[in-house]
Amino acid sequence: MTKINFAIIGCGRIAERHAKHMVRFGNLVAVCDNVEAKAKALAINYNTHYYTDISVLLSSENAVDVVAICTPNGLHAMHAIQVLQAGCHALVEKPMAITVADCEAMITAAKIANKHLFAIKQNRYNPPVVAVKKAIDAHQLGRIYSIQLSCFWNRNADYYQNSWKGTMPLDGGTLFTQFSHFIDLLYWMIGDVKQVKVITKNLAHKGIIDFEDTGVIALEFDNGAIGTVNYTVNSYQKNMEGSLTIFAEKGTVKIGGQYLNELEYQNIQDFSIENLPKGNTANNYGTYEGSMSNHDKVYENVVDVLQNGAPMYTTAFEAMKTVEIIDKIYKAATFTNKA
Repeated sequence: MTKINFAIIGCGRIAERHAKHMVRFGNLVAVCDNVEAKAKALAINYNTHYYTDISVLLSSENAVDVVAICTPNGLHAMHAIQVLQAGCHALVEKPMAITVADCEAMITAAKIANKHLFAIKQNRYNPPVVAVKKAIDAHQLGRIYSIQLSCFWNRNADYYQNSWKGTMPLDGGTLFTQFSHFIDLLYWMIGDVKQVKVITKNLAHKGIIDFEDTGVIALEFDNGAIGTVNYTVNSYQKNMEGSLTIFAEKGTVKIGGQYLNELEYQNIQDFSIENLPKGNTANNYGTYEGSMSNHDKVYENVVDVLQNGAPMYTTAFEAMKTVEIIDKIYKAATFTNKA
C-alpha cells in the first residue's frame, strides 16, 4: 500500500512530535515556518525540504496528502482552509480554531474540497478515559448526575515570554491553549452544555497575558446533569492535577493524575474497570509538560481513515463543539485583569 506523504506548517515545539510519527506512518516530505531557522532545523533533522511560505510549499510539493497545522491557535482556520483548497487533507492541532465561525468555515472548506479535516483530541485515547467512556455508553453508570473537572497546571512567566501564547488574537485564552482537551471530554462523555455561569480572574500573570489565568465554571448539560470546572495555571512550580469525577445513578468514578491518566477511584454497581493498559507519557517541553502524548494513536487513525475508510475518532464537528462550549464560557465570564 502506498505510503502517505505528510507536511508540517509551523515548526514550534509540537512539530517535532508530529514529525516523529509522520516518519513512522508515512513520509515527511516538507516543513514550513515563517522563521527560516525553525523550518531549516526541523528539515535537517528529518532530511526533508523546508519552506518559509505556505503557498510555495503547496505549489511545489505536489505529492503531499496530509498537512499538519501546528501554527498558533488564531491562524489554524486560515492555514487549514489554504491547505484544503490546495487539495490536501488537514490535521489541525488543538484547538481547532478560536471562534465558532472559523470552525464552520473550515468544515465548509473541507466539504467543498472533498477532503478530510482531522482534529487532534489526544486525551480521548488515555486508557482510563477510554474505559470510562465505554462504561457510560454501555449504561453501566446509569443516569449521570454531576461531574467535577479539575485542571491545576503551572505556566510561569517564562512560558509566555517572546511567544504568541498569552495574546488574545493568537492564543484566545487559557481554556483554548491549556485545557481544550479537557473541555472536549466533557462534551464527548457527558454531552452538550445548556448553560454556564463563570468567574475568571488574572491573579498571577498581570501584564504577561491578555486574559484569565484562573476560572470557576458551573455548567448545566442538555441531559440534566450539572457540573463544575475549576482551572488555573497557578499551581506552584509544577502541574498538580487534571481530573474528572463523575457521580451517577449506579456509581462514582474518578480519572485523575496530572493528565487524566490514572483511574483513581471507582465504585460501580456490579461492575469494575480492570486491566487498564499503561498509557503514554505526557508531552514534555523541558520546563513544563502538556497533555498526554497520544499523537501516535492520532496518526494511526489518520492512516486508517485514508487507507481503509475507517471512521474518524474525533470529527471536525466534535472539535467545533469544544470551541462552541469554550466560547459560551467566555461570553458568560466576569473577567478581572486588574491589580
